[in-house]
Amino acid sequence: MFNKLLIANRGEIACRVIKTARKMGIGTVAIYSDADRNALHVSMADEAVHIGPPPANQSYIVIDKVMDAIRQSGAQAVHPGYGFLSENAKFAEALEAEGVAFVGPPKGAIEAMGDKITSKKIAQDANVSTVPGYMGLIEDADEAVKISNEIGYPVMIKASAGGGGKGMRIAWNDEEAREGFQSSKNEAANSFGDDRIFIEKFVTQPRHIEIQVLCDSHGNGIYLGERECSIQRRNQKVVEEAPSPFLDEATRRAMGEQAVALAKAVGYSSAGTVEFIVDGEKNFYFLEMNTRLQVEHPVTELITGVDLVEQMIRVAAGEALTITQDDVTLTGWAIENRLYAEDPYRNFLPSIGRLTRYRPPQETASGPMLVNGKWQGDAPEGEAAVRNDTGVYEGGEISMYYDPMIAKLCTWAPTRAQAIEAMRVALDSFEVEGIGHNLPFLSAVMDHPKFISGDMTTAFIAEEYPDGFEGVTLPEDDLRHIAASCAAMHRVAEIRRTRVSGRMDNHERKVGTDWVVTLQGQEFAVTIDADKDGSTVTFDDGASSRVASVWTPGDQLAVLDVDGSPLVLKVGKVSGGFRIRNRGADLKVHVRTPRQAELATLMPEKLPPDTSKMLLCPMPGLIVKVDVEVGQEVQEGQALCTVEAMKMENILRAEKKGIVAKINAGAGDSLAVDDVIIEFE
Repeated sequence: MFNKLLIANRGEIACRVIKTARKMGIGTVAIYSDADRNALHVSMADEAVHIGPPPANQSYIVIDKVMDAIRQSGAQAVHPGYGFLSENAKFAEALEAEGVAFVGPPKGAIEAMGDKITSKKIAQDANVSTVPGYMGLIEDADEAVKISNEIGYPVMIKASAGGGGKGMRIAWNDEEAREGFQSSKNEAANSFGDDRIFIEKFVTQPRHIEIQVLCDSHGNGIYLGERECSIQRRNQKVVEEAPSPFLDEATRRAMGEQAVALAKAVGYSSAGTVEFIVDGEKNFYFLEMNTRLQVEHPVTELITGVDLVEQMIRVAAGEALTITQDDVTLTGWAIENRLYAEDPYRNFLPSIGRLTRYRPPQETASGPMLVNGKWQGDAPEGEAAVRNDTGVYEGGEISMYYDPMIAKLCTWAPTRAQAIEAMRVALDSFEVEGIGHNLPFLSAVMDHPKFISGDMTTAFIAEEYPDGFEGVTLPEDDLRHIAASCAAMHRVAEIRRTRVSGRMDNHERKVGTDWVVTLQGQEFAVTIDADKDGSTVTFDDGASSRVASVWTPGDQLAVLDVDGSPLVLKVGKVSGGFRIRNRGADLKVHVRTPRQAELATLMPEKLPPDTSKMLLCPMPGLIVKVDVEVGQEVQEGQALCTVEAMKMENILRAEKKGIVAKINAGAGDSLAVDDVIIEFE
């Protein structure tokens, strides 16, 4: 076994690999760019080597710099994680020439299956059903448009070396094909150092289901069930679960056996994933193979008890698999939610900055749940468990140079319904401040009827949130529970304020029992009867709720019991009440005396400033190009400029017809959120 392992990656996956290496007694080496000097993976590793400036194409994907780090550290093996150099055959070849083990598949398998074009040709030659498309290289945008018309819109434009949603665009017409080809090409070059593009038919009602395979260099290969990855946004997975609520055992076995056969056909060893598109009749079509560890591997670990990182390391060391197909059992249900640094209220645009608060829910499982059939972790056997894979910490910064993922929050439970409920509570308990993030959206998905039913496709987000995410409107029962809780919390805060020291004699203030709670446009008049165990909150219609809590003023997380059910609220302070976040809703809750509530109805509403004649920068980013000039008339939907952030190019378009009066930024300028880019007459 190796004595020292270098992780050629960053963020949460680097931290994840370090945990397993530490468990195996293997020393670890981190690499880092200038932007990651204070990153979590650097502090977790036994040693760290600096490799260059922040942009990945000047640091993390420069093979020579990574090889220098290997020589400096004396590492015997390299784990590439996912992204960056994980599917780069030249990197595997360089390691082989240096006599360093690659914790991944052989170079030939990477070349055969890691390249999306080559893998499809191999699959076709093996009589595997594939999605119609053009597998040859495409030279320019004109050829892309021609091919797109031959295939028939809509089409998917994809980077051959792509992964993680980078370098991918859906085109519904010639203009989008032309724009998508160039943007995909640029993103592919920046993210992978390879700008080759191919085009395939976009299937409009697919489910994305993938099979986890594990092979060694002795001819053994197994599959470890499937992962349902249909909930995606911009081709980037958001929610994953294992097993799939859609597959039956016969389809699972057929997909698994085909995936293993395909892996063996190219001499595959290590962990890998074969992705399929599955239609409503359970017909499945080979999509691509990812010759690396997947982002969503934790859900497979949770239901099988197999540490995939450990197995990869053992296979790289020449060991044979000790697990047979008969040993693989799927126990319970696991769900993963990806926490991204992106603002759902701004159409999920990237958000960067300092994490002023980062408090994940308490973990009860930091790795596989079942080992050799025995329960592992801190949760009692058979009860829900929480796992959080992350690469950040409170006080750290989210950089504009890398992927926006902050953490992968996972729950396991005996049933799918229990795993979903555990995830709801975990999301409510996850405290993140300082940046925009998608926790509210994830909470909304967990409560969505279509997700709960398991009847979703890759079009779920586009269909259910066509106008973007604007928050959640809570049902009245939930509002009543929150209103009762806030009234009880406000009473506690008021009592504390009456006990302030140094007050004048004969000026003691009494805390009343009657309050009016307003939230989400509704008003509830309540009366509070408190005792040492909690409060009974009675509404004006006679209904009541019993609220028990250990919350004290200043706590930003309130864990309450309302009528015997748990309720977790994120609590902020606003004048006369609280900012409450729960289940995807962001509420201003005011708790007033009846007289204060009466006067509040007379207050004029403050209106936001008029920005209708301005193009504001929706995210922190870099201006790539400006497509208009001063004095030019623009039409609705016309491209105005392109902003790059977190390796993604975003084209900003005109919302209505107008004439450009002033341009305040040009290519190369770095802008903050709401900076004015263009002004109109």
